Order: sequence, then C-alpha cells, then structure tokens
Amino acid sequence: MQRRILRPQKLPDAVYRRHALQFFRRIARRIAKGPSVGCAVGERARKLLDRGDVWGTLPTPIEDILASAQIQVAPTSLFDPAHILAYVRSKGGDIAHRIKSAISKVFGLYDAGERVIHIDDTVVESKQNFLKLHETGHHEIPTHRKLFRWFQECEKTLAPDIADPFEREANNFARFALFQGEAYARCAADCALEIKTPMKLAKKFGASIYASAREFARTHRRACVVYVLEPIQYVQGNGAHAVVRRIEASPAFLRQFGRPTDTLITPDHLFGPVLPIGRKMTRPVTLSVTDLDGTDHECVAEAFDTKHNVIILLYPVHALTTTTIILPTGFKQRCTG
Repeated sequence: MQRRILRPQKLPDAVYRRHALQFFRRIARRIAKGPSVGCAVGERARKLLDRGDVWGTLPTPIEDILASAQIQVAPTSLFDPAHILAYVRSKGGDIAHRIKSAISKVFGLYDAGERVIHIDDTVVESKQNFLKLHETGHHEIPTHRKLFRWFQECEKTLAPDIADPFEREANNFARFALFQGEAYARCAADCALEIKTPMKLAKKFGASIYASAREFARTHRRACVVYVLEPIQYVQGNGAHAVVRRIEASPAFLRQFGRPTDTLITPDHLFGPVLPIGRKMTRPVTLSVTDLDGTDHECVAEAFDTKHNVIILLYPVHALTTTTIILPTGFKQRCTG
C-alpha cells in the first residue's frame, strides 16, 4: 500500500515540510538498500512496455513508450536560451532561480504538474533516447511523481541525499526500458565477445555506445569488464593519460578478479598499450591479469574512441601455466632451415 503525505489544515507549513522531508529521506534510504526496490522499478518499466506493446520492436520505439505513459516532450527545447528565459519568467520567484541553476547541470527536466519533460535537443539522438526514458521513469514511479510535485509546490531545493537514490532509480528504469529487459543480454550472448558487439547493439537498440558497452559488461554471462575513460589528454613530460569515468564488470568477472579500482590510465599502466592514440580503435592486445586466487590469466583488451569517451573491453582467454608464453601483439614466428 502506498503511503500518503497528509496535511491537516491546521498543521503549520514549516512542520508539514519537515515531516514531508523526513518521509522522502526514509524512501531514499530504502531505495539505497538494494535489490527488492530495483525489482519494483523493473516491474514498473515492464508494465509500461506491456501497455505500449513494444516488446521485440527495434530500435526501441521511444515515442510509443512516451505515448503509453501519457507524457509529452516539450515541442521546443527548454535548453535554448530564449525558451529558458520564457519558462523561468512563467514560474517566478524562487522556482525560477532554482530552474536556472539546475539547467546548467542537467540535460533533462521533468515537470510533474504539466506532465511534460524537457530534453536538451543539442545532444545526440541516442543520448536523448535515454534522457526521455529517465524522465519518464520519474513520471511512472509513484513516489517520484509525488516527490517532484511536492518540491515544485513547496519551492524547495531537492537535496543530494534525497535526489541521488531517486536519480539512480530513474536510470535503472530507463536502462530496463531501452534494452527491453533481458533482450539485450540475449542478443549479446549470441554474438562474439569483442568490442564491436556493443557498438553494433547500440545501433540495434537505439542506445549510445557508452550505454551499450556498460550494459554489455553488466549483463554478460562470461567474465569481462568495460572501462569508460574520459577523452585522452596529453601532459607535458608525462605523455598521454585518461581519467577513468566508469568501470562496469560482469558478475563472473567480479567473482574471479574482484572489482577494479583504477582511477587513471597512463602509458605505464596495464592498459597503456591499449589506448587508441591517434586512431579510432586499438586492435586486440594480449595482457596478463592475476585473479583473486593468484592465478595469472591471458586476457585480451581492445579499445574504441567515441570522441566523447574511450571504451576499453577486457576479457580473459584462459589461465596461464609455467610453460605458457605470451608473444607480443603482431609477433610473427620466423622459421629457418
């Protein structure tokens, strides 16, 4: 049963707001606890896909999903300076100030009162697809809808300790809808374990390569890990390096190798030779990686530069023995006789 925030007529505004904030903080802590809540979000997304009858339609039909949610995308981009000014003026007061502050940090906004979402149409279409589904998640999940409406009405700023768990839920909603539950994982299982696979599946589902690569590693049955790096930069005297933005590993990889904690890829890092410097892709490079039991494994790593990020895929081939020799990439044995 959904809990409701009741407001007795004689309850002072300050007391009402304090109790409401405590309620939403409790919900945020419950969200952060784990899987049961994630299953509920997935079920919300599943029901929306059922209503839209979009299962199996690829690329994922975003507009049909929005229509099923009875939510609209604003016809003109709120993120255009002229429209920002007009929208802000229409709200007035403290809400206007908060909208202007928020727009500088985000690419999408959900207006609970108007049942409208605003998307930055200057970003690539594949990213817009995810943003639309993310904002639809705020609309479809009842607690989110109450939260957004309450904060808009009370003219309060959504604090990070409340906002972050709700944003993660909306991301999971968008991910489930975009990749149609387990449909992506089934497609990936039938394809080669190589970096070209998430690139092809990104186009097939209407996703960005960034989102596709993360989903590929997150759901793959075999051991593999994806590193998402910020664009490669050059430091005087130190050469090329790239900051690690995200690391997504498959369950099998986590069990065998643990969770990587790298924060920076430099020329002397294990992935140094894999960085696609001056080219779009790096051919498969053979590396040795030690698992949690201390066993060395021959692994293959390859990379792709999307211009926005560098994606590195690593996967083990087999365990190494004392008699195994790894030859450098491109090495050709010469026989004499």
